[in-house]
Amino acid sequence: MNENLVKRNECLARTVIKGLESRNMSGYYAADKEEALKQALQLIPEGSSISWGGSMSIKAIGLPEALHKGNYKVLDRDLCATPEEKAEMMHQALNCDYFLASCNAISEDGILVNIDGNANRVAAISYGPENVLMIVGMNKIVRSAEDAYARAKYVAAPINGQRFEGLPCAKTGVCSNCKSPKSICCQTLITRFSHVPNRIKVILVNEELGF
Repeated sequence: MNENLVKRNECLARTVIKGLESRNMSGYYAADKEEALKQALQLIPEGSSISWGGSMSIKAIGLPEALHKGNYKVLDRDLCATPEEKAEMMHQALNCDYFLASCNAISEDGILVNIDGNANRVAAISYGPENVLMIVGMNKIVRSAEDAYARAKYVAAPINGQRFEGLPCAKTGVCSNCKSPKSICCQTLITRFSHVPNRIKVILVNEELGF
């Protein structure tokens, strides 16, 4: 990575972390995926119950694999044998010690924006799990809350939509404000403050992660 970009990202991360702290959230900076994984494991005590949604960012740093190998109670919906079992585990995840996620966009002053289909992810971020740990690539930082919403809706969602059949954005690459039965944009969560201090922890990673 270009040296000037690295320096800029370090400075930008400090700005975002100050914004998060002003909103009762915690922020950390990792120079790469390996450091991000190390920091995440340091933040999660052994024996914790842990779950996650469909985040590509946590998988990119190898966090689920590391947790399966460690001393944790892992609620991994991808290992469920039936849709019923999967649905039950997703409900259990709302009461876990640590819920892992990323976010679709974050503003320079620390506002988080997430758009969800099933809403299990935004539900867990807003209420339920004792802790929420987010892994966020520097590519998701934008100027303002308005820009964060625009990125989540018009950039992240159409890219994420390529993983699913039957969505207008999967065909055109453009958000059409669809009301498709398979819509992945049913709920939008804007997190601007946390009543519980440091419940939400964000590791900013100097990599391009997720959508």
